[in-house]
Amino acid sequence: MLLPQEGNQELQATPNHYDIRDTQQMVWILNGNVLVAVPSRNNVDPVTLSIIACRDTQYCDKEKGNLIYLGIKDKNLSLYCTEIEGKPTLQLKEINIMNLYWEKTAQKPFLFFHSREGSTSAFQSVTYPGWFIATSSVPNQPVFIIQERGLTNNTNFYLDPKN
Repeated sequence: MLLPQEGNQELQATPNHYDIRDTQQMVWILNGNVLVAVPSRNNVDPVTLSIIACRDTQYCDKEKGNLIYLGIKDKNLSLYCTEIEGKPTLQLKEINIMNLYWEKTAQKPFLFFHSREGSTSAFQSVTYPGWFIATSSVPNQPVFIIQERGLTNNTNFYLDPKN
């Protein structure tokens, strides 16, 4: 949502915030600077996902979904994809998604296509087409990206809006 900034012609943008869980009811937590999927329980403090659209349309592909940045609310961390030992890898970087949002050109490693699949969402890397954010069906494993969808890993997530 864009709101006019008082006394300024520019617009102020704010990200939307969501609780995220996979189809096996595992939520994301921060373990140091690593996102880990764990079973949802009363004593678990899951992260809140921040999502904001990318203003630069150079990588737009409506068939793949909306172009977004993903961050962790109140943690100044953003998700991005990079190659480590020859393999696409999901990482967290200490940068606020609003800094990415205000860049004139899209910051490709931080971009994801967000698509709706029924009542769930999927997140595909823009840098590595065909690679999706995933969680293992085994608890306490890091959140990662993968090409094979629908096998033993979860690539579909429920997003529950936070106020």
